[in-house]
Amino acid sequence: MKKLIIPILIMFMSIGVYAQPGGHKMREKVRAQKVAFITQRLNLSVEEAQQFWPIYNAYEDKVANTRKNDLKGVRQAMRNGDLSEAEAQKILDQFMAVEDKLHEAKKQLVSDLKNVIPPQKIIQLKVTEEAFNKELLNKLREMRKQRGGMRN
Repeated sequence: MKKLIIPILIMFMSIGVYAQPGGHKMREKVRAQKVAFITQRLNLSVEEAQQFWPIYNAYEDKVANTRKNDLKGVRQAMRNGDLSEAEAQKILDQFMAVEDKLHEAKKQLVSDLKNVIPPQKIIQLKVTEEAFNKELLNKLREMRKQRGGMRN
């Protein structure tokens, strides 16, 4: 359960960032930082990077589109609050279908990357993504603290 908390928090925080004016610029800035972070941490060679990034970017786009399109209705239904058991079950089924889709995308990523980078780097990718997300979350917290401090 704990493993789900950070991705869910990041997803909801990123939705907020994307919805804000100038969100596109922020997304691009975060994406550029992530590229640099992953490239450096995985120590990708030029050849590896040339093959790795198109695969990884396609994966990230698929995940983002799945979250944006498939979770939209689920999120709205969850906010309605007072749900019958049948409605709750339907939402839960939709949510699990999205989770399955995301899992399949991750499996495809690993399968595609096996032809590009060694297994050690694929494993390190997961650790690196978590480290980047943690760093991003800390930066967001710090930004919110600074904004909150300015209001007082």
